[in-house]
Amino acid sequence: MSEIKSYKITTKDGTGEIVEKKSRFIAHVFGVKSVSEAEEKIAEVSKKYWDARHNCYAYVIGKNSENTRCSDNGEPSGTAGKPILEVITGAGLTDTLIIVTRYFGGVLLGTGGLVRAYTQAAQAGIAASEVGEMIYSQLLTLEVDYNMINNVQYYLTQNDIKINEPRYAENVQYDICVKEEDADRIKDGLTQKCEGRIKITEGDKGYYIF
Repeated sequence: MSEIKSYKITTKDGTGEIVEKKSRFIAHVFGVKSVSEAEEKIAEVSKKYWDARHNCYAYVIGKNSENTRCSDNGEPSGTAGKPILEVITGAGLTDTLIIVTRYFGGVLLGTGGLVRAYTQAAQAGIAASEVGEMIYSQLLTLEVDYNMINNVQYYLTQNDIKINEPRYAENVQYDICVKEEDADRIKDGLTQKCEGRIKITEGDKGYYIF
């Protein structure tokens, strides 16, 4: 089975809040790697906000969104967990948990009002977080003599490839990460730029953040 090329994840947790008819909706957004980690976060937030009327949540986990779950936590069915889940999937995110804590303000919102409020809160949480893209990539190690340093650095800069700290020994080595689909083009380009005076060693393939 071929690997998917990329997927988006939450790279920095965030918190967003809205107020709707005196009810406070506080969205907590977490990057999570497993169902057990998500469940731990849910327990932590529920304990911290024990005095809230509801702690509703949804999560999507896995590069193919293999694990999804949502909970209305006492709100009318379909008015909280599902809207939160739809915000996550609508943003194209995985490995993401959103918990929306509600402090009841004394005014009933109705089913439509609840759906809108939980949706807006979840969106505010994502807006306060940071998102990164995991791209299926190839690691390459480049080895050149000192006369080729400028050629290598120029080519990598022109192709928007991050240059990690070089290693200086008898020759100079660079470790780079390129999109798997671009690997052959990059290798050919570097070989031409260095007039064949470069050794390129292929490393692992996998998902790396860009």
